[in-house]
Amino acid sequence: MSTRSSTNEYLLLSRGQWDAGKSPEEVQAAIDAFYAWHARLVAEGRFKSGQRLAKAAKLVTRCGTTDGPFTEAKEVIGGYWFVLAGSLEEAARIAAGNPCLACGLAFEIRPIEPEQASAYREGNETPADPGWLPKAR
Repeated sequence: MSTRSSTNEYLLLSRGQWDAGKSPEEVQAAIDAFYAWHARLVAEGRFKSGQRLAKAAKLVTRCGTTDGPFTEAKEVIGGYWFVLAGSLEEAARIAAGNPCLACGLAFEIRPIEPEQASAYREGNETPADPGWLPKAR
């Protein structure tokens, strides 16, 4: 395992669906190559395990619980894993080696935010209206 002065954790989301033009054998070869690639990266300390996601889902909102969410094929999230890297760019380079890219999947990489959410600090959930955030305290 290589040593790094600063290692951060990144969420890697598998998005999309297999290319319709690929045969089951081609897709299975990519899947097999993925698991070998993944095992090597876990052994090197560059990946932490994640999971595939099942097709069933529920959407919970303040209005209740419904089936869904229903997304376009390109927005489907098929699984998640964790990358350990020194930067977002390094995490992207690691993800670029994923064998499933050749069969149509794409991968979104997001830094894990170590701080708790706060209404007084900008985050993913903060409305786009710049006047929404209160003045610094």
